[in-house]
Amino acid sequence: QVQLVESGGGLVQAGGSLRLSCAASGLTFSIYLMGWYRQAPGKQRELVASITSGGSTKYADSVKGRFTISRDNAKNTVILQMNSLEPEDTAVYYCNAVRIVPMDDYWGQGTQVTVSS
Repeated sequence: QVQLVESGGGLVQAGGSLRLSCAASGLTFSIYLMGWYRQAPGKQRELVASITSGGSTKYADSVKGRFTISRDNAKNTVILQMNSLEPEDTAVYYCNAVRIVPMDDYWGQGTQVTVSS
């Protein structure tokens, strides 16, 4: 049974930092594309950052230069380091694991990030 468990969310003031962690189990973690998504109230879920099995990264324009995604294949963990947080970053953040062939797609339960102004 595949599980993705996020942790590290919370309440922080604007300009502060948070570190989100996603622990994966039940899958061959190293071959999956891992991503962080977020969904704010009344908005669609959007990609924040992703990292391939080889370590290539991609970021939403709104977080470039502020957020860093990384993975530790030995620990089956993906990290999202969030710096210089803004109120607009307030959302539920979800961890995602995707394999293309064959197609697999898994989601965590989400962790709330709230940035106060």
